[in-house]
Amino acid sequence: MIIGVPKEVKSDEYRVALLPVGVEELVARGHRVIVESSAGLGSGLPDHDYLRAGAEMVASGADVFEQADLIVKVKEPQPEEFALIRSGQLLFTYFHLAASRELTDAMIDTGATCFAYETLRDSKGRLPLLTPMSEVAGRMSIQQGAKYLERPQMGRGILLGGVPGVPPAHITILGGGIVGSNAAKIAAGFQADVAILDVDLDRLRYLDDIMPANVNTLYSDRHTILDQIQRADLVVGSVLIPGAKAPQLVRKEDLRLMKPGSVVIDVAVDQGGCIETTRPTTHSNPTYIVDDVVHYCVANMPGAVGRTSTFALCNATMPWVIRLAELGGQAAIDAAGPLREAVNVHQGAITNAAVANAFGMTHSGW
Repeated sequence: MIIGVPKEVKSDEYRVALLPVGVEELVARGHRVIVESSAGLGSGLPDHDYLRAGAEMVASGADVFEQADLIVKVKEPQPEEFALIRSGQLLFTYFHLAASRELTDAMIDTGATCFAYETLRDSKGRLPLLTPMSEVAGRMSIQQGAKYLERPQMGRGILLGGVPGVPPAHITILGGGIVGSNAAKIAAGFQADVAILDVDLDRLRYLDDIMPANVNTLYSDRHTILDQIQRADLVVGSVLIPGAKAPQLVRKEDLRLMKPGSVVIDVAVDQGGCIETTRPTTHSNPTYIVDDVVHYCVANMPGAVGRTSTFALCNATMPWVIRLAELGGQAAIDAAGPLREAVNVHQGAITNAAVANAFGMTHSGW
């Protein structure tokens, strides 16, 4: 198979979908790997590393899409890439289709097969390709929250850990999954006062066992959420329903309950966000203010730490890239397993129920 790795074109995206060692593994198995020139530079991976591993370098993303049977990316195809995708081509990347009707319609129109990292489940029901970036985003949410709470960034002027005689920041984390638990670990290390909310009591019991004393676990309901956002200096939205649009837990009218200069970091922005006032932003222009609340809603948070994120992502995706290259698209679909579960769009039809439900569309079950 011919595997193509284009340079990411999303704003401020510095990750790359394949490491040189991944190229070497694929070439050793008899595949061709085509990489766009400078695709790895944002992650500190120069072209000569890919050449030594056996890649063929091309000048443009259009050259990659034209030649490759399988396109491996990090972020969802951008509008300027839609016309480059052809019928029968395989795409393996993050899609988050439920957050964008435009992207969903475009992928249907291409006739390509879209394997989404975020819906691939392993034999234990886990989401192994979503986990590493959720870990990065969860940890980054506290790093960014600390920065935007500073007064020059229009925040309240709060130090997360406080100092002797002055209380620490109160941080409310909506969702106790991978993002939420990683955010809580970092927030606890800052010595902040942390509350993590979830509806899964078993998960809350687990988090209560492993988290330090300054992290409290709370059952998530409407009253608890309202009480917490009134107290919070920083709110981290981290609720995930795999493949589906995120539930909106904080309404626009709720913002008036929050302290002026408090900060919202909505990590669920890729799936539409769990704060009603969320809209995607970029690293170049990361924040906006609604009702005196600073919103940080960057849709590719891990892209800012490209080297860390690239290695973490590729460590997880590489076995699946190899398997997809070895099987081919139809064989991967015919085999009941994780790659089949990852298919969201196939030959002009939506195959993921959560994506179809997000837009009131029908889906083609397997």
